[in-house]
Amino acid sequence: MEKQPNKLAVLWTVADRDTALRMVFMYSFNAKKNGWFDEVKLIIWGPTAKLISEDKELQDYLAEMIKVGVEVIACKACADMYGVSDKLTQLGADVFLVGEEFTQILKTDWKLLSV
Repeated sequence: MEKQPNKLAVLWTVADRDTALRMVFMYSFNAKKNGWFDEVKLIIWGPTAKLISEDKELQDYLAEMIKVGVEVIACKACADMYGVSDKLTQLGADVFLVGEEFTQILKTDWKLLSV
């Protein structure tokens, strides 16, 4: 029997530091590190772009997620609104207009967690 795709996209839109640390980052990190999902994609969208650009602890955690294989992408339109596109790129995020990719996630076999 063919294995079903096992992909998780986490849409992070809530710019609450506690939510980031104790839910979004913790689950995304562990989902990839522990093999709960083959692919894990963290999508930085909206005011979370500003939060991650200013918070050193979140930046360090993001680096750990990238090390274990979490793919981090950020909405360029949102990041540009906050003037943080370059900073997000420096942190290891792939910054681009994510609307089309997000639509494909919704239309295919990805699991979506929105926070």
